Amino acid sequence: MKGIVYFCTTPINYNIYMNTNAVVKHITDWLKNYADKAGIKGFVVGISGGIDSAVTSTLCAHTGLDVLCLEMPIHQAASHVSRAQEHIHFLKNNFSNVRSSQVDLTPVFESLKSKIDINKDQKRIDMALANTRARLRMTTLYYYAGLHGFLVAGTGNKVEDFGVGFYTKYGDGGVDLSPIADLLKSEVYALGATLKVPKSIMEAAPSDGLFGDARTDEAQIGASYDELEWAMNMKDKGRNENDFEGRKKEVFAIFNRFNTANAHKMNPIPVCMIPETLKQ
Repeated sequence: MKGIVYFCTTPINYNIYMNTNAVVKHITDWLKNYADKAGIKGFVVGISGGIDSAVTSTLCAHTGLDVLCLEMPIHQAASHVSRAQEHIHFLKNNFSNVRSSQVDLTPVFESLKSKIDINKDQKRIDMALANTRARLRMTTLYYYAGLHGFLVAGTGNKVEDFGVGFYTKYGDGGVDLSPIADLLKSEVYALGATLKVPKSIMEAAPSDGLFGDARTDEAQIGASYDELEWAMNMKDKGRNENDFEGRKKEVFAIFNRFNTANAHKMNPIPVCMIPETLKQ
């Protein structure tokens, strides 16, 4: 079979032709080989109810190694919680190597809020607290990874990790390995169809779940993932904003704005190199 065609449920529609079965095997083998070489027996994955964590956790399950799925709600939208639980139920019914745990981080989050200064600009407070949620979850993932001797599997896709930097530094960006970071969002959906990810997740609008409501990624960014993929491709080809008009010009500008503002996440941490002459 040459590949599976999956129709993305986003404002800009296009078909993805990819040998998804071969990609699933490639990633599964890569995960297992990495774990074997590291002497690690399993993975920890944070389950959000979204497509990225669903695909990542299913790929990890396909390795046959132990997989611990963690739910870490913090004032989470009910739809996110129900989708996460549905996916975990799906995994447990199909893979004997999968187990799960729920850690309600809401009390921890509220306790922290009571001890810090929040008498500032509300927009900045909201964003700082959103990133704090992601960092609390990262800490929890690494606690369980350390407890069981597992690796933390990242759930970021290529557009988020290398295009617009739509993730939290030292939050969901803090992982041991990234199995789907070379896949565009549309390609993640294509794998989701092959892996039989629950329909509710496949059809849900992408959302980071960091604000305690169901606001979508598109609402935050101002463009759909299909649009961002197009802009990322155009930038890779050396195109610039002046090459386009209308919505395309607007989308390209949005992509460039996020790409520039979040470069500090995607580039290596700057190190101040001390000249040897000053050390003598």
